[in-house]
Amino acid sequence: MSETLVSLWNDVRRRLEAAGIDTPVFDARLLLEAGAGVSRLDIVTDPRRSISAEQVAAVDALTRRREAREPVAHIVGRRHFWTLDLEVSRDVLIPRPETELLVEAALKVLDPNKPASVLDLGVGSGAILLAVLKDRPLAQGVGIDTSEAALTIAVSNAKSLGLSDRSEFRQGDWAGGVTESFDLVLSNPPYIVTAEIDELEPEVARYEPRLALDGGADGLDAYRVIIDALPRLLKPGGVFAFEVGCGQAEAVAALAEAKGLRTEPPQRDLAGIPRIVVGHRAA
Repeated sequence: MSETLVSLWNDVRRRLEAAGIDTPVFDARLLLEAGAGVSRLDIVTDPRRSISAEQVAAVDALTRRREAREPVAHIVGRRHFWTLDLEVSRDVLIPRPETELLVEAALKVLDPNKPASVLDLGVGSGAILLAVLKDRPLAQGVGIDTSEAALTIAVSNAKSLGLSDRSEFRQGDWAGGVTESFDLVLSNPPYIVTAEIDELEPEVARYEPRLALDGGADGLDAYRVIIDALPRLLKPGGVFAFEVGCGQAEAVAALAEAKGLRTEPPQRDLAGIPRIVVGHRAA
């Protein structure tokens, strides 16, 4: 009996469950779509469609990679974030749902009817900066990253989203080569304590770029560098917003306060963890 879309989906789901994958149903659908070259609509409206041996083999190859705990976003080369469909690779951190809180914080700051300048330090795939620019059509943005490979992904994403004319991407070590000042400075820098990286889930520890994870001995190395530059990066009255790790919000806010910046109470994620630190330079 030949395989159908639904029978193969169920087979992949069972394999992923056995491998300890947290989201087997969702991942199975993505692998089926990518391997068999079908859409979600095809699966829903024609689940008993027969598929070829070649399609089955392609889905099997992708499933083996997921069973080895390679992130599904790396396997299919795409990730949905905010309202965007983004290209991703092993050269960039996969955008997380909690990082959408940083986008929300940015959009609260930026008046949709006024021009604004935005700086994203550690831009990676471009997810944060491009999400903000997409929703604020008068804003212009600059993204900085030390990884040339990551910048290639960001440029590609900007082009596919029609945002190339309002975004610029530069290679650099945080804000070292940035001479302009901005209305808003954003960052989701590496904040994992070095000694804890290898203890993370395999999808992260084995496959995500260590450069985007390693925050040093206490997880705060990148914040110290960025915050030291904030007084010159922010225009008078300018705002910064950072994503932080669990238990880091108070320390990051204290670093900013020590530089003469005023901070707000941290914004919490759905788990109640203080996740976003927002602050201001005096007008």
